[in-house]
This record gives sequence, C-alpha cells and structure tokens, in this order.
Amino acid sequence: MRIAYRPYYLAVIVILLFSAVAAGAADQTVVLKAARMFDGKSKSLIPNGVVLVQGDKIVDVGSTVTIPSDAKVIDLGDMTLSPGFMDAHTHLTLDFTGNFNERRLKELQTNVSEMTLMAISYARATLEAGFTTVRDLGSRFVGSPEFVDVALRNAINHGITPGPHMLVATKGIGATGGHFDATGGYRDKLFGREPDPSEGIADGPDEIRKAVRFEVKNGANVIKAAVSGGVLSLADEVDTPQFTPAEMAALVDESHRLRKKVAVHCHGDQAAREAIEAGVDSIEHGSFMKTETLQLMKTKGTYLVPTLMATEYILSKIDSYPPALQAKARAAGAARSEMFRNAVKMGVKIALGTDAGVFPHGDNAKEFALMVGLGMQPIDALRSGTSNDADLLGIGQAVGTLEKGKRADIVAMPGDPTADITATEHISFVMKDGKIIRNGPATPRTAAVREDDVDLPAD
Repeated sequence: MRIAYRPYYLAVIVILLFSAVAAGAADQTVVLKAARMFDGKSKSLIPNGVVLVQGDKIVDVGSTVTIPSDAKVIDLGDMTLSPGFMDAHTHLTLDFTGNFNERRLKELQTNVSEMTLMAISYARATLEAGFTTVRDLGSRFVGSPEFVDVALRNAINHGITPGPHMLVATKGIGATGGHFDATGGYRDKLFGREPDPSEGIADGPDEIRKAVRFEVKNGANVIKAAVSGGVLSLADEVDTPQFTPAEMAALVDESHRLRKKVAVHCHGDQAAREAIEAGVDSIEHGSFMKTETLQLMKTKGTYLVPTLMATEYILSKIDSYPPALQAKARAAGAARSEMFRNAVKMGVKIALGTDAGVFPHGDNAKEFALMVGLGMQPIDALRSGTSNDADLLGIGQAVGTLEKGKRADIVAMPGDPTADITATEHISFVMKDGKIIRNGPATPRTAAVREDDVDLPAD
C-alpha cells in the first residue's frame, strides 16, 4: 500500500516545491531607479527617484530608500518615473478616424465581433503608451445590443489580453434625436424601430432612471450622458441643451443612489450650467462654457475634462467631414481655447481626458502638450493625468500617486517633462500591477491605429 501511494506523495511534494518557487519569484522585490521622479502630488520633481515593488504593490518610494540585497534592480538612467498615466475619456472599442461617411458605412458592414477583436489592439496601444487606467465613456454599435466595453474590461481583468484598467459606461444615455442617438441622420425606420432605454435613448425622468438601472445591471462602472449637442452627430446643433432640468436631476439622483459617478458630454453653456447645478461629477468637453459657469464649477467642485485632442484632430482633418460637421467643429474649436485658459486661471479642477477613438488610439499623451500650450503649468498637466484623474474616478486610494501601498502602475519617460512636456509622448517603460509591460520599443501598431499619426498644434 505504501508503495502504491508513493507516486502520489511525490507528486504532491513536487507541486508544493514548484508553488513555493513560484511564490518566491512573484514576491521578489523589484527596484526601479531613475534620475528623477514625479510622485503624482508634489509641485516639483524629486531627484534620484527609487520605487520598490513587491507583487502588485509599491512597498517603498523616495530618494533615500534602502534597497534589499536580493532585489532585482532596473536602473532606467536619465528618465523620470511617474504614476501610470490615466485618461478619463476614451472609446477603446471605437475608431472614428478617417473619412466620416466611409466610416459610417463601414460600421454598418462590420460584424460587432470583428470590432471587438480590433479593440484588443486599441487597448494594447493605449497601455503601451503609458496609460494604465482609462475611463471608457461609451461603446455603442447601431442596431447591436452588445456590451463590448464590458467584455474588453473583463478580458483584461482576467489576463486574457493586455490593456489598461477600465471603468466603463456601456452605451451612454441620451435623448431621442440627440448626440447619442445612433439612428440620427439616417432615414426614418431604417433600423426597424426607434431606439429605447435598453440602447441608452431615453426621454423623461422615468425613462432616464430605467436607462441608468439597465446600464448598471449590465456592468457600467460610471454613467455617461449626452446633455448637449455634439460635433460628430448629424441631427443636432453642437451647443443645444438635450436634457431638461428634471431629466438631469433624475440622471444624477439615480446614478448617485447606485453609487456611480456621472460624466456628461456637454459643449453648450446652458446645458453645462444645468448639469453642474444638478450635481454631475464632470463636464466632458465644455467648449462654450462662460466664466460664470466655470465659477459655478469651481464652487461645486465639478471636474472639467477638456478633451482638447479630439477637436484638434478633427480640425487637422476637417475636409474628411461633411460640411455641417465642419461648421460645428470650427465653432467648438474657436471657443474651447479661451474656455480652457479661463478654467486654468480660475482654478477649476481639471482632469486629463482625450476622447481617444476620435483620433488614433495610443496618441493620448499629446493631450499633455495641448494643455500646456493653452496655459497650464507642466507639473499641473502631469497631475491632471495622474492624481486628479484618480480623484475624479474615485480610485485615488489605489492609484494616481507613487506611495507605499498603492498599486504598482508606473511609467518612465526620457528627460524632464517639466522642461519639455512632450517627454510624455515617448514612454519607454510601462509597469502595470507590478508586471513589466514594456521596457524598450512598443509593439508595432496595426494600420488602423497607426493611420493619421499627425503633429497637432496647440491652437
């Protein structure tokens, strides 16, 4: 009997030994060193930055940290360590680049499963660009009930595919004929029926509450709504209000009851003022906001997510859009620079968000230079893409700064980003959850992601 059981015991011993070795390897301390460090909260860079990582957590950080003798040391030289960048406004499942009309036709011809596979490359490009966390604000496909952003988030969380941590909004909520109504601009009944709350299109407080509940039921981490017109929608004016105050109140009340934050797409001043009064957590875009509305934002503590890259990209490719959209883009572009400068001067809370998907995924970091070009100090721009974003997203206890106990989401960029903010566009080291994603050249992007890689001015 003892001989018969001996292989079993041997197998158990071997498994335990391998487990012990694996656990030891996983717990090995990794030390990151660089010439300087941005910790996500200080007003200046820290010289001789050192970060100790064990497992998926930061265990120590500073300039005079004791380095364990058995630690694996990665000396990055003349680089700046930083918390992983964050983008509070992305669309990782979508690609709005290229000719507008060709893209609309392609969207109707392409299977949603194929679009999901394409999103995998967008997620990888975003992560390798140094963005370890994103808030994905809307994933809708005409006539499809799928929640592709939820599937992508879950696949990343389960280690099936690489990508940033994602907080998703599913389909987003909008009014009939508004910016989120994907049937707008097509002939009536082309898709068989009018979209309803299960597709995020809702009218009146009760329908809006139902839409919020439906999206939370299906995996939304945050609620996104379009409360004014938009640039890339054919059936509305860019700055018109699309929710009544009563609808806005229901949106915020129901979302906050379910402990979800509310982000609203909003270009117009009146819609922004009503949204801020209702208690939304962030205004996305905000192109036409007046100083009085910005002051209300400051008083209420509402975040501005300016998405400068989106307008910049559209203006750089203006001929690829229909004339009606060209007019809206030019109007929004002319207004948003002054709005942003005023917001900076007034001390409105600003979080970095880009509207990635309107421009190629992976170019998110160009937002930093646009913000600095419009009057923001480089160190404040860095904070907007780290600790400010973490605060807005409600995850500041886990990420956003390089501190003991925080998640080991860390990037490194060449030189001093406070002297040249475009260093943020040249990330060469990315760590997420304590695992090295990149230390050197990035994975070559697919043609769809690489297309239209343009130099964008600040104005």
